[in-house]
Amino acid sequence: MTKGRVHGGAAVRRVYGCGLALALLLTAACTGGGSAPSSGVPVSPGGPGDLIVASGRDVTGKGGIRQQLIDAWNARQDKEHTGVHARLVELPGSADEQRSQLLGALQSGGAEYDVVNLDVTWVPEFAAAHLISPLPDGLVGGDVIKSVASTARWDGRVYAVPFNSDVGLLYYRRDYLEQAHIRDTDLSQGVSWQRLRDLTDTIEAPGARRPGDYEKGWTTQLGPYEGRTVNGVEAFLSADGGVALTDDRGRYTATVPELTGGVAELRARAQAAYTLGDAVRSDETESLTDFADGRTAFLRHWPYAYRTLHQSLGEEQVGVAPLPGRAVLGGQNLAVTTQSPGRAAAAKDLIGFLTGKESERCLLDAGFAATRESVYLDDGVTCGTARTRGASPVSPASPPASPSAESVDRMPRDDHGRPRYAGTILLPALRRAVQRPRTPFYGAFTQTFATELGRLFGEHPPGDAELAAALDKALRRILPDR
Repeated sequence: MTKGRVHGGAAVRRVYGCGLALALLLTAACTGGGSAPSSGVPVSPGGPGDLIVASGRDVTGKGGIRQQLIDAWNARQDKEHTGVHARLVELPGSADEQRSQLLGALQSGGAEYDVVNLDVTWVPEFAAAHLISPLPDGLVGGDVIKSVASTARWDGRVYAVPFNSDVGLLYYRRDYLEQAHIRDTDLSQGVSWQRLRDLTDTIEAPGARRPGDYEKGWTTQLGPYEGRTVNGVEAFLSADGGVALTDDRGRYTATVPELTGGVAELRARAQAAYTLGDAVRSDETESLTDFADGRTAFLRHWPYAYRTLHQSLGEEQVGVAPLPGRAVLGGQNLAVTTQSPGRAAAAKDLIGFLTGKESERCLLDAGFAATRESVYLDDGVTCGTARTRGASPVSPASPPASPSAESVDRMPRDDHGRPRYAGTILLPALRRAVQRPRTPFYGAFTQTFATELGRLFGEHPPGDAELAAALDKALRRILPDR
């Protein structure tokens, strides 16, 4: 089957509740097309004195929520006549490629980046290489989810501030379960991997009428990139006893017997009887497309998929639950580069604005996982309160001005406008999430780990113990021992 595009791909570009906009300029962005936001609030064009913010692609689309938040900060600077503006530069390519671009640019001094939006796994590497500057502890306060806050530090110091978080979740086709006459189609309280296999067996039972496009039980991201590392770490940490691989200082701690258990767990999760064959070549976009196209009943993915899937599938068709076993923490943190000493104060002010409660609520409403507890628990924290001083808020009840179908947001929401699953599933999942190895050598680790695990998916996969021994040898070459 030829893979198609993700359903609702255009709709994901619309931020929910233009009435929850930060300011009038955000309202224009919500109701317009994919072009840059405009408004009655003057925002000066980019200039040589701009703060440059380097980031990966915004999954909420062109002119998405990250750009809107930066525009709101710029509007505030105009009102206060500071003469300072920020400009977002989105880096192309995969996360691995973006990391290489940032490292090369900062090490060579070839790009004047003031603020960088780092994957949480990159913070130790950039800090140890003196590419980012220490920040005040107060920028990561007690309101930040504890597991998320731990990604901001290296060697006892704060080097980055959590901007948006991520965690592995389980999406499932509720309609497929109903068609298989499974009584309880609400999996939101959590299921085990064995329960998923049992549900798959029921869907595929002899004589059962399978959904038209259905092929296999589940899919995930097992292609040769960071997605394979994430799935591998989740399997290793879910194996008996859990395999952490490194300690909190990045020193290698695993043993061959422990690695053998981790390999066995990953093999069980990826067995051909239950896993879509294309999973071993899939990334986030491809696996999301396969699930939305109905090829599987289950999908491991990130929080932004909740909004994307609901643009084409109704609540009666798709549900979300905690990922069985341990789920990996993802996300991005903002850091100030060491190349920006003269603009460090403005850069810290920008980071404080982008990671504040109101901005975090905007990120949650747009489909990201927010980093602060209060955003999920305090109904008084709204996106609208982050508006520029003097700007008039728009009522949250106001409908979008554009009548086009793609501006309609279909993501289920609670009575206060949050994604409906945010408090019951997303926040608990973030609290329980586990990290990938924290090491200044993460680039070498993930390449080695993904490459060695790739042998599981070849024509002649080695046994668990054989692969574990090879993995142990490879990791010892790149990671320091205790």
